[in-house]
Amino acid sequence: MSYISVEGVSKRFGSTQALDDVSFEVPQGEFVVILGASGSGKSTLLRCMNGLTKPTAGSISINDTEITEPHPEIAMIFQQHNIIGEMSAYSNALTGSLQRSGVLESVFQFHDRAEKLEALQALETVGLLDEANQRASQMSGGQQQRVGIARALVQNPMTLLADEPVASLDPGSSQQVMEYLLRASDDRKLTTVVSLHQVNLARQFGERFIGLKNGQVVFDGYAEEFGLDVIDEIYDSPEHVGDDGDERDEEAAVDSQDEVTA
Repeated sequence: MSYISVEGVSKRFGSTQALDDVSFEVPQGEFVVILGASGSGKSTLLRCMNGLTKPTAGSISINDTEITEPHPEIAMIFQQHNIIGEMSAYSNALTGSLQRSGVLESVFQFHDRAEKLEALQALETVGLLDEANQRASQMSGGQQQRVGIARALVQNPMTLLADEPVASLDPGSSQQVMEYLLRASDDRKLTTVVSLHQVNLARQFGERFIGLKNGQVVFDGYAEEFGLDVIDEIYDSPEHVGDDGDERDEEAAVDSQDEVTA
């Protein structure tokens, strides 16, 4: 039985067709990489899966629950970290319990012992326990993204979504963040969907690959099927294969506009 079910999902922003009849299923515990060039629909798809963006047509169900708004069992890791620079790594991780403890408790850190231990364990999972008291603004981009992963883990999700989590990082930091993301997914038996530009990272860490092009699924398969012909099908030009991911997906910008006008 599928844990994630995406059925005929389409999304339009005015005259722009961001997603076009996208369908796939994901078993529980699978680590899936969404690949595609900028503007292919990766960020829009993940935001629909997280309930941040409503599809124009179709439906998304996770663990038999139709997703129409953000759900506590689904954690999202964003491109730009979205952590608070003036707070420590530990305090940022603790904010993952916001949906359980409430805003005031989170702001003033009125957390019980179990939640505090969860934050420390999450930081240990991403290799930052020794930096727990370091201010986030003093951390490198890779460390900040790992704090973002820790915060997501404190949420205690069953599903983990990551939108270009290494888009702004150098190759070394990208490698490290992906290693910790895979470790966290394996250790906690999470169903994980990650969007990436970089084919080399996808090949190294992906279990299953879904290729998007112009908002449509052009490939859905596993490592043994993921060859050069598939890469050519997903990408219009070969320069994307080694892309370091610095360019932000244009659909993410469209989604930001959608959130403002929603």
